[in-house]
Amino acid sequence: MSTIRESLERRERETLAPQAAKSADSRGRLRPEAEDDVRPAFQHDRDRIIHSKAFRRLKHKTQVFFAPAGDHYRTRLTHTLEVSQIARTIAKVLQLHEELTESIALGHDLGHTPFGHAGERVLDGIIPGGFNHYEQSLRIVDVLENEGKGLNLTWEVRDGIAHHSKGKLGSPVGVDPSKRAATLEGQIMRVADLIAYVNHDIDDAIRAGMLRAGDLPGGPVGVLGATSSARIARMVKDVVTETQAAGLAEIKMSEPVLQATLAMRSYLFDAVYENEIATAEFKKATGILGGLWEKVRERPAEFLDAHILETEGLDAAARDFLAGMTDRFAVTLYERLFIPKPWIGPISWNQL
Repeated sequence: MSTIRESLERRERETLAPQAAKSADSRGRLRPEAEDDVRPAFQHDRDRIIHSKAFRRLKHKTQVFFAPAGDHYRTRLTHTLEVSQIARTIAKVLQLHEELTESIALGHDLGHTPFGHAGERVLDGIIPGGFNHYEQSLRIVDVLENEGKGLNLTWEVRDGIAHHSKGKLGSPVGVDPSKRAATLEGQIMRVADLIAYVNHDIDDAIRAGMLRAGDLPGGPVGVLGATSSARIARMVKDVVTETQAAGLAEIKMSEPVLQATLAMRSYLFDAVYENEIATAEFKKATGILGGLWEKVRERPAEFLDAHILETEGLDAAARDFLAGMTDRFAVTLYERLFIPKPWIGPISWNQL
């Protein structure tokens, strides 16, 4: 008698496109383990990521604006959820594996530092060998979660996480095969990430009074649309129609939509991400993270993981500790270690 999981795996073969990844055909996990009776492999991975500590910490990590006072600004967690929604929409239309796509989306930013990309730049400058958040995301799911045992995810999810980053100038589509995910689902994550942050970061910048809708460059707006929802709809439709027209050989965008999207991202870098007003607080992150890097290395037994210290050394243990911090944890620890507290001596009746 077959299990529920095996029934679901048969359903995948019957309903998904031939080019879609199939749970039963996964290249496997880092460590062999018995499959779940109910959940196929990629669905099981999705659940492991959602229940991880690193995923929960995303709610207190910066997306663009540091510790915003308003209730409606994005955090790294809400960004991740928006990416997941866009990615699943694309996967559903293309009849690709939705749970694999979702797993990659939910795990892609687990390794992000406190203080957003400013924090990543700081760590990249002070850690020997540099720092990349996508490498740290993979390290979290492979090594750091689950008391040092990792989440033991499938190869396909890990591959998608490792290949999602685009940087300031990278394209979400049309890259060399050696630099893109091996699965179409992983390629979807790469383009969904860009669609999500280009649009929600515009929304947050307008909410913050840093931009007005009329400030956006006319050319890209003319191609993509004047509102966030219109732009997302335009981009998503373009991805699915272009990919279908190419026979699902790879995830694609039309040249006009791709160039408009890249132009909008370039505008955001100039107007928002590298804006002096927006980044003023992030300059303080250099001092905070730099100070913490030195202090925890002076007192490793107090702060750092003993097993990583023993097996990988001081730099690796300090990197994992700092990169895993939320913004508020980093600020609180810095205050505790560097800000002197006023002395309060014995209380007597004549001091009251």
